[in-house]
Amino acid sequence: MLNFPLLALDDWSNDSAVSSPHTKERIIEAAEEIMSRRSFHSVGLNEILKAVGVPKGSFYHWFESKEHFGVELLRHYIAAATDEKNHALFSNEVEEKPMPRLLSFLETSIQKFEDNGKRCPCLVLKLASEVTDLSEPMREVLAEGMSTWLGLLAGVFDEAKVLGHISKDVNSKQEAEIFRDLWAGSIQRATICKSAAPMKLALGFLKNRISSYQIPSDGPPSCTPPSQRSFHRNDPTNSHPTVGSF
Repeated sequence: MLNFPLLALDDWSNDSAVSSPHTKERIIEAAEEIMSRRSFHSVGLNEILKAVGVPKGSFYHWFESKEHFGVELLRHYIAAATDEKNHALFSNEVEEKPMPRLLSFLETSIQKFEDNGKRCPCLVLKLASEVTDLSEPMREVLAEGMSTWLGLLAGVFDEAKVLGHISKDVNSKQEAEIFRDLWAGSIQRATICKSAAPMKLALGFLKNRISSYQIPSDGPPSCTPPSQRSFHRNDPTNSHPTVGSF
């Protein structure tokens, strides 16, 4: 089990701040900020507590171990990211049509990557390869989050099909997986190369892919991509809400 060393028991405090849910939130948010620049294993407990200004007792009141803390950290991040990206992907205030909304979201992701010093902009992507083999509870949270995000992304394609913007033959679940995997891979290479070029290349490919099954406003739908014709299937387990996140 992953753990921080429990030292200096006289650091425990009876102050009401120890048991405050707000304190738990502050600890997690401070850790998210630090780990977005570093890694899960390189960050120590004292560094987190110093950033928040609370005693060790506050941490161990809420988290049994570093592994438990990691689970709560990922849950918190995934929930917040889902809410944020849900708005970006499904709000008519952003774009009226679903496919332009998706592309706008990807373009914004590129801008965030560049504004973030060309560092990985997603804590889930950053920590996934680090913790997956070392913590089964953390891996399960990551897997659940990824499944949720894929289902939500598929909702973008479902919306476009209902509105008649793309061919009804498009397999929403499969497209969500293709988009997610290509985009995550482009972020990884962009982070390694310290260049947004891989993300821009992926965006161009995805734009062309959408165009291949987009229905022109004044004509019949374009032909469905061969991969869609080969793998299209009705999947009763592919349930997802009407709004969601990538």
